[in-house]
Amino acid sequence: MKTLLTAAALTLLSLSLSATEWKARWINTERCQSATNTWLVYRKTLTLDNLPATLPARIAADSKYWLWINGQLVVFEGGLKRGPTPRDTYYDLVDIAPFLTEGENLIAVLLWHFGQDGFSHLNSGKAALLFDAQSEEVNILSDESWQCALYEAYQNTGPPYPNYRLPESNIRFDARRELAYWNHPVFQSSLPSAVVIGKAGEAPFGRLIERPIPQWKDFGLSNYVGARQSGDTMFCKLPYNAQVTPYLKIEAQAGQVIHMFTDNYEGGSELNVRAEYVTRQGVQEYESYGWMNGHEVCYIIPQGVKILGLKYRETGYNAEFTGSFQCSDPFFTELWKRSARTLYVTMRDNYMDCPDRERAQWWGDEVNELGETFYALSPPAHKLAVKGIYELMNWQRPDGTLFSPLPAGNWSKELPLQMLASVGWYGFYTQYYYSADSTFVPHIYDRLRHYLHKVWRLDKSGLPRERSGEWNWGDWGENVDIGVLTTCWYYLALKAEHAFAIQLGKEQDALRIAEQMSTISKCFDTKYWTGSAYRAPGYRGETDDRSQAMAVLSGLASRDKYSALLKVLKTEYHASPYMEKYVLEALFAMGESTFALERMKERYSRMLQYPYTTLFEGWGIGAEGFGGGTINHAWSGGPLTLLSQKVCGIEPTSPGFKTFRIAPQMGSLSEAKASIHTLHGMIEVIIKKRNNKLQIETTIPQGTAAEYLSPTGKKKLLLPGTHSFSL
Repeated sequence: MKTLLTAAALTLLSLSLSATEWKARWINTERCQSATNTWLVYRKTLTLDNLPATLPARIAADSKYWLWINGQLVVFEGGLKRGPTPRDTYYDLVDIAPFLTEGENLIAVLLWHFGQDGFSHLNSGKAALLFDAQSEEVNILSDESWQCALYEAYQNTGPPYPNYRLPESNIRFDARRELAYWNHPVFQSSLPSAVVIGKAGEAPFGRLIERPIPQWKDFGLSNYVGARQSGDTMFCKLPYNAQVTPYLKIEAQAGQVIHMFTDNYEGGSELNVRAEYVTRQGVQEYESYGWMNGHEVCYIIPQGVKILGLKYRETGYNAEFTGSFQCSDPFFTELWKRSARTLYVTMRDNYMDCPDRERAQWWGDEVNELGETFYALSPPAHKLAVKGIYELMNWQRPDGTLFSPLPAGNWSKELPLQMLASVGWYGFYTQYYYSADSTFVPHIYDRLRHYLHKVWRLDKSGLPRERSGEWNWGDWGENVDIGVLTTCWYYLALKAEHAFAIQLGKEQDALRIAEQMSTISKCFDTKYWTGSAYRAPGYRGETDDRSQAMAVLSGLASRDKYSALLKVLKTEYHASPYMEKYVLEALFAMGESTFALERMKERYSRMLQYPYTTLFEGWGIGAEGFGGGTINHAWSGGPLTLLSQKVCGIEPTSPGFKTFRIAPQMGSLSEAKASIHTLHGMIEVIIKKRNNKLQIETTIPQGTAAEYLSPTGKKKLLLPGTHSFSL
């Protein structure tokens, strides 16, 4: 697929390449056919007389790898799914010096080649490893001096298989063909010599781009929090919905098959990943390295197999739950908690819509997720959205259109409204403003401008024309007024572009964008206002709550319309959890915090009645699930943002919370508290309502300043330190 890469984009890619020339070569083994679900083992022995203080190893693979040095696990599931651009590959940077010793050393790598495209991965067509560690003291370079072999114990299962959206396959491991201790120095057998198949930087792997996010957090092997047995199946309970790899230790006769999957195996009405283990004779242990998710791991154990231990390993994005929210109503406290868990379980190589059916970077979901991240997680989490921004723009097509999910090898449809949301105020601009990271802005600006002004066209009145794209989708559910939504999302995209133009000193662009926004503002009511609601002229459904909300949030609805719009939002309930976030936010923007919380509770009450730790794709399960109905869908966590941002009122007034506002909207709540982890430190706010007054306790980080704004309009400047006051 061709892409529209500007000079700025090429500069970005060149900056990502290491200043040190790559000397290593891509390698595999002679018997490797790079088939789907191929597993390879690599070994390299070397003798060191002097140990380097540091030795950064650049490691790339299609698709994933596990690294051991001298028998010690160094990297658990390294590598990122392919696709920084439609041609290129990510590499990891790992300092291996702490794991080396004087004398003989062993580098061992297990590689998993997906061998097929998916909604989150572009297959290169070659299973291969690239390992390049250079210093003045030592060079360790993948070449024909390495050993490499197909690991034939890893096999394909029979049907059923994972659905076509996933590049990952089921994993079957036949322990009768195990290469015992192949990754330890005690291994005595010889493996075939590796075969060089290409140079670094050349096709089919393309240029090498450094991994922009941390290696996964490895929580280690843990005991399940509970277990029950029914027939031949062990149901092992996890503490919450998590990304896990199942482990077992057993005693068995050879040739018996153990099946492993989770209670979420059919999440979203599609088959996901599962695992099989074929026993060898005697005591044995095994961990299936393909992660799966759910609330329970299920082991089907054949008769005669003795269980010596069942455990799991949780891995996930390397960030901490440093944000928090609690209030006097346990419902909202629990809703925030489930939103945070949903957010975390949908983060890994990319923000995902769900961790089971697709694992795909749908940007409508990501816009909601990146906003939640600033209120729930520590700053390293900010990097995941920046990675997604570069990917979205680096995959822009020659005609200027954008699409998601990506990186993808078997999907390329544009959803116009999701793309407007992505590049606009709630997407790119929020990522910049809340993180204070503007480094991506100059690299994406020209392509953003191309998309908004070459792809999108205006009618005679200056309003954007509706575009079908390949999928003109506004939300799950019915009564979606695409016309009004198109204008609102486009206006918010212009608002972001205008801010970026000013930031980059592009004065003429800023003037032109401001004029276009003014035209839309003047014409908006003329085209859409009916006297009681906003409706597109050709729209025939019931009045759309989403459209009224976006009119408010875009600023296109003037305050004199709020009374009429409130009536609509009190009677119309069409939004899915994706767009409900904006409906609720609009209510807070209108000063209707009491009803905002009432509607939030009404909408989410049924979902919270289920015994899950995550939130759903729709308002219920099954027929009420929308789109397949996953029980862990990223876009449903909008209340997390609103409870911290609006109820406790913590919002930045300059990039990165250098200055911020505390303007609580408590509604009917009597107490609420929140903490937020910013680049400057922790912001903490405790609010208690007493006799119609708010008692406030705050912690303001060093190097920042805040303004407290009471519901009655009184203001108080807050400098760094702790404060306690009533206003």
